[in-house]
Amino acid sequence: MAAEIHSRPQSSRPVLLSKVEGHQDVVSAALLIPKEDGVITASEDRTIRVWLKRDSGQYWPSIYHTMSSPCSAMAYHHDSRRIFVGQDNGAIMEFHVSEDFNKMNFVKTYPAHQNRVSAIIFCLTSEWVISTGHDKCISWMCTRSGSMLGRHYFTSWASCLQYDYETRHAFVGDYSGQITLLKLEQNTCSVITTLKGHEGSITSLWWDPVQRLLFSGASDHSIIMWDIGGRKGRTLLLQGHHDKVQAICYIQLTRQLVSCSADGGIAVWNMDISREEAPQWLESDSCQKCEQPFFWNIKQMWDTKTLGLRQHHCRKCGQAVCGKCSTKRSSYPIMGFEFQVRVCDSCFESIKDEDRTSLATFHEGKHNISHMSMDISRGLMVTCGSDRIVKIWDMTPVVGCSLATGFSSR
Repeated sequence: MAAEIHSRPQSSRPVLLSKVEGHQDVVSAALLIPKEDGVITASEDRTIRVWLKRDSGQYWPSIYHTMSSPCSAMAYHHDSRRIFVGQDNGAIMEFHVSEDFNKMNFVKTYPAHQNRVSAIIFCLTSEWVISTGHDKCISWMCTRSGSMLGRHYFTSWASCLQYDYETRHAFVGDYSGQITLLKLEQNTCSVITTLKGHEGSITSLWWDPVQRLLFSGASDHSIIMWDIGGRKGRTLLLQGHHDKVQAICYIQLTRQLVSCSADGGIAVWNMDISREEAPQWLESDSCQKCEQPFFWNIKQMWDTKTLGLRQHHCRKCGQAVCGKCSTKRSSYPIMGFEFQVRVCDSCFESIKDEDRTSLATFHEGKHNISHMSMDISRGLMVTCGSDRIVKIWDMTPVVGCSLATGFSSR
């Protein structure tokens, strides 16, 4: 395997290995089968399909199963070969796949939600299937009995889910832009904390249990890294996408974050450096540089007989400034700003050319991406979306190492 990877020509971008086409509607989930040249897909066309790579190099469906409702989410557990498919009607269906991936047997249906299922996680040790849905709740059900163990409701649609198997903590992102950390028990749960930082709905989450880092992507085009286990409250902001961030995956071995957005953007972020935390935006009734009043500061406008100005904020220092004192724009990758943002004139002068060196690489997936999954051990990635196409990528040229051996070319 290592020889195969290292013999590949090194380029600076992902290599498209295969396109899988055949679905009649949005492909809502696609997962690579570990240790196999295969992929499992679930679609709004109400089908779940298992595709295997043939001698011709093409992927052909070995299993094609039609569901009663559009498929909205999926989880696959390779060791037990169990597939859980969430549907638009709120039900989750469990299947068992044969060893040769040519047959799929129905196991049971879980009445998990009253509305569209948005995310599913299966925990083998507790025999729980945990899920979130557009009925504004997280539910966990017993896979042995098929019965509901517990539910917890939120104020808006629950959109994504991550789970710490060891501690039974669940992270739930919702449409209000909030992330809730819950501790799940057998029949109850407790809210530990809520994380607020995004200005749009949470679209994707990734939990790294080793470093205890949580990454969240949102419709505000940004990613936030939450340091759950270390320096409390520390957050890093990453801004480099031009559309909502649909999927993220953190590669612990190389300290890199891979993210995909709805416009087809694929970003690989270097997290193996000491980054700066973005400042809190300061509030003021007047510009903190020239002291001109902002437009709501009636008293100072009257006293000085001046017209009030619009308030802006410098992304580097966080000060409230007027337009005249923040005429410059600059990227500042160490703080996560990969494209140009507003900075005050004094901060602009303090940023050196080397400070503008990008700490991420950006690539074009050339299709709408609504879901992404990685097989980190092989450096493979699969993307799918509303264009009904599934793409399989070799990511080893951009993640900079052979992940199977731990060899790093950096």
